[in-house]
Formats: sequence, C-alpha cells, structure tokens
Amino acid sequence: MSGTGSGGGVTTGSCDVLVAGGGPAGCAAALALVRAGGDVVIVSPAATADWQVGESCAPAARPLLERLGLLDRVVLDGHEPCYGFQAAWGGDAPAEVSQVLGPHGAGWHLDRARFDAAFLEVAEAAGASRHTGRVRGIGRREDHWQLTTDAGRVLRARYLVDATGRPARLARRLGATPSRSDRLTAVAGLLAAPGGAAGSEHTSLVESTPWGWWYTAPLPGGGQVLMAITDADLVAGTHLHDRDAWWAQAQRTRHVRHRIAHLDAPPRQLRVLAAGSSHTWPAAGRGWAAVGDAATATDPLAARGIVMALATGLDAARAILADRTGDSRALTAYARRIAALHREYLRAQATQYRREQRWAAAPFWHRRHRALPAGPST
Repeated sequence: MSGTGSGGGVTTGSCDVLVAGGGPAGCAAALALVRAGGDVVIVSPAATADWQVGESCAPAARPLLERLGLLDRVVLDGHEPCYGFQAAWGGDAPAEVSQVLGPHGAGWHLDRARFDAAFLEVAEAAGASRHTGRVRGIGRREDHWQLTTDAGRVLRARYLVDATGRPARLARRLGATPSRSDRLTAVAGLLAAPGGAAGSEHTSLVESTPWGWWYTAPLPGGGQVLMAITDADLVAGTHLHDRDAWWAQAQRTRHVRHRIAHLDAPPRQLRVLAAGSSHTWPAAGRGWAAVGDAATATDPLAARGIVMALATGLDAARAILADRTGDSRALTAYARRIAALHREYLRAQATQYRREQRWAAAPFWHRRHRALPAGPST
C-alpha cells in the first residue's frame, strides 16, 4: 500500500482492494487477491480477550484450506478432531453420522481465536497490509472508493470486500438489503474441564427440545461449548438468559447432560449470539462484494459457516479479478450465485426442521413447519 501523511495525524493511502473484516471469509478473499498480484488492505478490529464460541469445521473445508495454503497450519495447530455428529432429532435415540470415511476425512472442533489469528498471519505474510479498526465512512469518487476508519485514516480503494459478518455494514451503506428468515438466537456457555482434562468424545451432539434445541461440542485443551438455540422472543419465556435456569434446562435433557456430566458447572457467564438465517441482496455491485455471513448467514444446524466463508471469499476474489480485466458481468454473476446458494440452503433447512414433529404445536416448531420460504429473489 502506498500512502502519504496529512495534517492532524490522519494518514492517507491507496490500494486495489480494501477488505473490511479479518475473519476467514475476508482473509480468504485477501489471500486470493494478493497472490494474483493485488495490493490489499485488511481493516479489522483488534482481537479481544473474551472467549470465542467454538465452531465445528466440516471436512469439506479441507480442499479450500489446501487451496489457500492453510491446511497444514490447521492440522498442526492443536484443533480437536471432529469425527462426526450425533443428533437426537425426531426421536429419542440419537442418530450418528461419521465423517471419517467421507472423501475428505475428519473435520475439526476449532479453537476459533487461534483459527482466525492464523488466517490473518498468513494473509499478512503473503503481502496484505492490515489496519486495526473499523470502516466508518464510505464515499464513491469516480472510479474508486474513499473510506475513513475510526482511527482517522483515509483510504482509497478500487474495490471493497464486505466481510463484516451478519451486520453486513458496508453492503447496507451501499444500498443492499439484508433479509432475515428467522430470529434464531444462541445462548452459549463455556464449560471448563477440571484440571483442563480433555474429554473422550470427538463428535458434536444436537438434541431437540419443545422450545428449540441444544448443541454441544468439545473444545481444544479440554472443556465444552454448550448452546441453547431458540427464537429471540422465546428466550425470556424459557429463562435461558439466566445462568442457573439455563443450566437446569441442560440437566433435563436426555443426552446432552451425559456429555457435560464431567465438566465444571454452571459456566461463569453466558453469551447471547445472533444465529438466524439471512441473505444480502445484491451481494455484490459496482466495485464491491460481500462475503461470508455478510453475504449469506446460515443456521448453526447447517454446520457450514466456515465452508461458506472460505468458498464465498474465494469466489468473490475471482469475480473481482474478472471485473478488473474487463468482465463487467462478473460481480453480478457472483451475487446471483450467492442468492441461488441461499435458496438451496433454505429448502434444506425447512426439510430438516420438519423431521422433528414431536412438538409441532409449540411456537418454535410451528413456525418452522409452515410453507417453504421463497428465499431471496433475483
């Protein structure tokens, strides 16, 4: 990135592509663009000391990580292997799905802070520049964007990549419309293992309830993430925002309670996270593209957040490179692919929720047994 200083401590500079957000989606796009010769700047907030909710990374991410040159780093970085998942869904007995014998082998239960930090390190090592902060202002100036950050920097970029997650902060400012399909909310707790001892389970577990469902998975270094998932307006009625009530609900489960029996309880704090499905339309336009959750955010039940982050980051980079060489339809085509992917996801989501009929009259399930959502239009 080239730049000159200006008065008042404000710095100015220019680049080919500015990526807002330093998660896997933004870093995947940055890596692909840098390796194609682009001058890329990543603007992302500083890492916080707060614990991050762990996430399972599906085996389908392996070829994408290999393409990005990160597979060996992930394999050696101490993440917990994920051999599959169990689901008590539609009946009392859990069904088990093994991933080990699939074409890509096992996935991982991630230390998410370590995973994200690795992406940033590799992107910077490849040649991307990084500024700590957030993009606060955007303006169009002929053939480029002019942006300001909360640190007072003024930056010029030919292209923008919105990797700001579900809020889709840049896309909103550029006139795109995020559309939410539901208001799913996760109330998550981190359960510590006594003495940091690791558990013997290497699978995720999902268990449905009348008000929603539970998800639990082991974390690297011992401990477990446990999440109660329901609609935002149902949290208060089930008292899931209260730590003791949340823990009492977990003890009433048939299968989850056995997974967490050896862990310290209850957790010191709970985190409330948006977990609903949403899509931004369009997910790209003249000189910009949204990636990851800023483009298409999915239900945790789909377990494809990391895969979609990597895939959309790489796809958006290809579209930007094509646009740069004169293909004026490339970004529009990318937006249409994102819309088609989200429509396909909504159909699969509806099918999965309809498999649970035991509490069809309960508000959470009744909402999901309605007519199949139409999805985003193009």
